[in-house]
Amino acid sequence: MKPTLLVLSGCLVLLAGCGLTSGSPMADDVEPGSIGRGEPLKGAELTVTSKEFTEQLVLGAIMGIAFEAAGADVLDRTGIQGSVGAREAVRSGDADGMYEYTGTAWITYQGNSEPVADPQEQWTAVREADLANGLTWLPKAPLNNTYALATNRAGLRKYGTTTLSEVAALAKKDPGAVTLCVENEFANRADGLPGMEKAYGMSVPARYITQMDTGIIYTQVAKGGCRYGEVFTTDGRIRSMNLAVMRDDRRFFPNYNAAPEINSRSLERWPAIAEVLAPVTRKLDNTVARELNARVDVAGEDPHQVALDWMKAEGFVK
Repeated sequence: MKPTLLVLSGCLVLLAGCGLTSGSPMADDVEPGSIGRGEPLKGAELTVTSKEFTEQLVLGAIMGIAFEAAGADVLDRTGIQGSVGAREAVRSGDADGMYEYTGTAWITYQGNSEPVADPQEQWTAVREADLANGLTWLPKAPLNNTYALATNRAGLRKYGTTTLSEVAALAKKDPGAVTLCVENEFANRADGLPGMEKAYGMSVPARYITQMDTGIIYTQVAKGGCRYGEVFTTDGRIRSMNLAVMRDDRRFFPNYNAAPEINSRSLERWPAIAEVLAPVTRKLDNTVARELNARVDVAGEDPHQVALDWMKAEGFVK
């Protein structure tokens, strides 16, 4: 979602108004594992931030734990409401880093209307544009939290669709077979349903489209209340509800790869930030994200503990 001018102005004038009001020291009992050997960040005092939703809380904790293992003292300021406040905190130097999404930066912050189809080219374009803003993007993760359509296993067995092209073909052959549950925003934005239908030559009659809140969509798809539903590709409910995600075979949806967004001055002072985060970021893909997000959203676990467990299980820290 694009921030309003009012919210943006408020963040620029007073970060506290966007949620960066306090923080607490991270005090995890961790030592270097496969990262942080020699404690290259010893003596650094680094602040990590994030947006307020589950995946961001987990990613913020992962970044902070990596810094701790490398010897830094870390202040946890994760959970800022809205995208703008977290980004502005990093840009201004009130925070040193966060995991941000390439598509969010390209479209929402940098004001572009057309996404870049190739994920690496998207990241490069975002990185180059943001250097002028005092922000350095480190290499991206495979994790791509973008839009998708999903169906339940019964639907998969009955119709066999695995791509959006096949869903479009099914809608043409048997219109009543393709019933959609989508958010209001997705139903009306250019990179949502209207654009998807245009890109795939798909035509779903309005009577077969139901708009509802995000959380309800997953439940409706799982129980067959609608055949296909709008989902986010890293949502833990995909795994917990055993949904099948349709591949975007024409690469219509924007890429929202997560990548470390670091204050450039902080990186100049502590260049080891890049080497500490690189192997962790490479390991973050959609499967990992769904598993970690599900532990929070489905099992009710604490995001920081979920991040710490994963970092230990992967051998990044001890």
